[in-house]
Amino acid sequence: MSEEKSLNFLEEIIENDLKEGKYKQIITRFPPEPNGYLHIGHASSICLNFGLTLKYPGYTNLRFDDTNPVTEETEYVDSIKEDVQWLGFKWEHERYASDYFDTLYEYALLLINKDLAYVDDSTSEEMAALKGTPTEPGKDSPFRSRSVEENLRLFIGMKEGVFPDGSKTLRVKIDMAHINMLMRDPILYRIKHAHHHRTGNKWCIYPMYDFAHGQSDSIEAVTHSICTLEFVPHRELYDWLIEKLEIYPSHQYEFARRNINYTVTSKRKLLQLVNEKHVNGWDDPRMPTISGLRRRGYTPESIRDFCDRIGIAKRENMIDVSLLEFCLREHLNKIALRRMVVFDPIKIVLTNYDKDGELLSTDNNPEDPNGGTRDLPFSRELYIERDDFLENPPKKFFRLSPGNKVRLKSAYIIQCDEVIKTSDGSIKELHCTYLSNSKSGEDVSGVKVQGTFHWVNAADAVEVEVREYDRLFRVEDPTDEEGDFKEYINPNSLNVVTGYAEPIIRDASATDRFQFLRKGYYCLDRESKSSKMVFNRTVTLKDGWAKEVRNAKP
Repeated sequence: MSEEKSLNFLEEIIENDLKEGKYKQIITRFPPEPNGYLHIGHASSICLNFGLTLKYPGYTNLRFDDTNPVTEETEYVDSIKEDVQWLGFKWEHERYASDYFDTLYEYALLLINKDLAYVDDSTSEEMAALKGTPTEPGKDSPFRSRSVEENLRLFIGMKEGVFPDGSKTLRVKIDMAHINMLMRDPILYRIKHAHHHRTGNKWCIYPMYDFAHGQSDSIEAVTHSICTLEFVPHRELYDWLIEKLEIYPSHQYEFARRNINYTVTSKRKLLQLVNEKHVNGWDDPRMPTISGLRRRGYTPESIRDFCDRIGIAKRENMIDVSLLEFCLREHLNKIALRRMVVFDPIKIVLTNYDKDGELLSTDNNPEDPNGGTRDLPFSRELYIERDDFLENPPKKFFRLSPGNKVRLKSAYIIQCDEVIKTSDGSIKELHCTYLSNSKSGEDVSGVKVQGTFHWVNAADAVEVEVREYDRLFRVEDPTDEEGDFKEYINPNSLNVVTGYAEPIIRDASATDRFQFLRKGYYCLDRESKSSKMVFNRTVTLKDGWAKEVRNAKP
């Protein structure tokens, strides 16, 4: 009997809320800002918010926090929707903070009328000088005592475009001596004469995140507003604004973000990598973006499994990327189609093979009982990996060498009889004989061999480009090192090689996942064409980095 998984702290809160009848259903939201592509860190939040409303009665909204028109684009909106859907989730309502601009403006007027907000002419430098420190109280702005009537007139003027950018802000009037620095008269609105991706030029004032966030939650009747730990100090303002506006009391809860080693997830740093051409766009397979992971061949199931395994907590910590790769390998092993691809070929000539050729049969995936079989063309001339032959092998070398026998996967036992060389002494081809009575599944030869390896039929091998991707950074935490984080980019994060694949590879589709035998897991890249097929290495068969780290230790 399997042990029941314990509840995380949010599930405990929700179960208690439902038990006490506080809510009949729960409502969560995933609120990304459309100023970049989602990354693996966002996947944890997506799985959490949508996962809770799959487990408990209720639903999740997708809400775009589009309050900064300068950095936001429709391209990012579209990519976010695609990523959430690809991960396997459906939102109840698609919302935008900009949907509520009129309501938020009315809320601001209400605060002014309650003498809880004022228009400030101070510059950002003057505000900072008056704000104080965590141990020293701030000082009131000289504009804090403006009358309600003057504040209304000025705020309406801000909305109507009378004033230039940066000349005025709307601040909420709380307490300049408050122990929480965020409660020292925070800004609610700033002036930005900028085109918005949805509202166009209707607005030239835009609400700050802290004003749009809680009020949008309230408008949507969000019951559990889930944020990461850096928003803990913001919760006091979140609650204060809801109380003063007398609106639906949404509540904010915080959990720890999970950082992953050998990568960066700061949108600003990811944008640097893209703009400075260190990678080939947001969906470069080395990027930690969901679109990059998708292009590399990750599956939504593996990412959801990873997010489930790391769970949620109230303390931040570093997660080893090897766990993500483990989840990926586990899933790919179950679903990936097996294919034989030779990367560095050496030709085998079967001197005693006198047929025109034949079709052999092999499993598409031995882990899948319903995976079926495929045909393998076999004839007199074959390719094997150059590394699978040594002319003067050491002891316990179980691959091919002069006089030694090996089995070709799903085919026959062969023996190397002669090494044919060119005039400069390099190996041209290997002349071998095969045991006609050793066919896989029908072997009556009685010969036992210790080596089995992959091969392809030379006559119809398909040449493919293989992009071998590795971790983008060569240190565990690039942002924790001295200097520019980009100095720690792994120079070997991409290696392009040519492979020769069995002909069924021509049937590959974008949704297929492959295990190239003895090589790793691969997928078809979006740049692939019928005239030149391109495959991305998703992950190696084993974790090679663990060995490298051990060897690097003094």
